[in-house]
Amino acid sequence: MARRSGETVQDRIVALIHDRGLAPGAAMPTEPQLMDLLGASRNSVREAVRALQALGIVEIRHGFGTFVGKASLDVLSPSLEFRIRSGSQGAVKALHDLVEIREILETGLIARVAAGSTSASRLSALDALVTAMQTDLEADRAFHALLYESSGNELVLQLIDLFWQVYHQVEPILGAPDSVMEDIVANHRRIVDALRAKDPVAASDAMQQHFRGVKARIARAS
Repeated sequence: MARRSGETVQDRIVALIHDRGLAPGAAMPTEPQLMDLLGASRNSVREAVRALQALGIVEIRHGFGTFVGKASLDVLSPSLEFRIRSGSQGAVKALHDLVEIREILETGLIARVAAGSTSASRLSALDALVTAMQTDLEADRAFHALLYESSGNELVLQLIDLFWQVYHQVEPILGAPDSVMEDIVANHRRIVDALRAKDPVAASDAMQQHFRGVKARIARAS
């Protein structure tokens, strides 16, 4: 396998995956094969594979071998959480920036969803998740995932879920929530009502109102 200037063993393993068209779940060459293909030592190959495993690019299944991973954005959660907690302008400002990015994404997306057709079964499922939010935090996560499931954009779904995870990991720095659960539920209910009415403007407004509450809490913690 030809080497490119400045490439690491890790870079060359990734290039090998692309060159061979290996899809997620496909078996990788064995360690001895990688050593031979890359002209690299055992230690170099092992270190590179471990680094790629941490990124989700490869998956090691003990007793079975190494396989191409899905490279889920979940692996970014620890580094993004660290970035927020150690932000140069403070963790609260960094958390505000993360929420702002999520708001931009979701406000635009919800209008597109509302302009389309949302099935009765999906609306019922969203209603059930809104009700469940009163006692189950994960219902909020599932609600936002279900909103955009029909978009067909897997990257968007992963980004929104990543931002949700990181926000709730860092949320304790804001102190105790001051919003009553009834208001949070009502905000989400307005989003579903706008989808049911197929009203993109109302859907976008409802989503913005939802995020205004989140940003107001962040502002009070500044």
